[in-house]
Amino acid sequence: MRVDLESQPGNPIPDLSTRYAPEIIEAGAGFSMAPYRHSKLPLRLFEACRVATAVINGCTVCMNWRAQRDLRLLGVEEGVINQEDAPDEAMYQAVLSDDLSVLSERERLAVRYSQRMGTDPRGLAADEAFWADLKAVLSDEEIVDLTYSTAAWMALGRVTHILGIDAACTIGGPLESEAA
Repeated sequence: MRVDLESQPGNPIPDLSTRYAPEIIEAGAGFSMAPYRHSKLPLRLFEACRVATAVINGCTVCMNWRAQRDLRLLGVEEGVINQEDAPDEAMYQAVLSDDLSVLSERERLAVRYSQRMGTDPRGLAADEAFWADLKAVLSDEEIVDLTYSTAAWMALGRVTHILGIDAACTIGGPLESEAA
């Protein structure tokens, strides 16, 4: 890790709040978990966008994370993991390699939206043609849900990677293809 922190056996995600900025970290954790607890997006679309954001952030934990498998390790039993259309490992691997051909048009546009939020927010905001395409497949409610979800993934995924928490986290494990 990039900052000093005592060993925390049994804690799958190192808790910086035991030593640093507890109020800020607690608020960040709440923001980070809000999409998992409250998003109404289909799980496959949600996870495709989350993984695409993880690739941009460079966060290995986020790339290895699988919501249906890993949220329960944090005690979360309800929320987005109960949505329809669960992804399979082939979808994760395709998105990790930026092969969006396995996604529906709706999913592809949502992923491109999340990617552009992370790499070109000004261009995205000004791209009227893209917005017309996006609004043809996602409702305003879904766009707002996706925007705040992507913002949470961007923010906390970057924190996790930049401070090296992803190197010390034990949630997620190796990618399924690497474990085989």
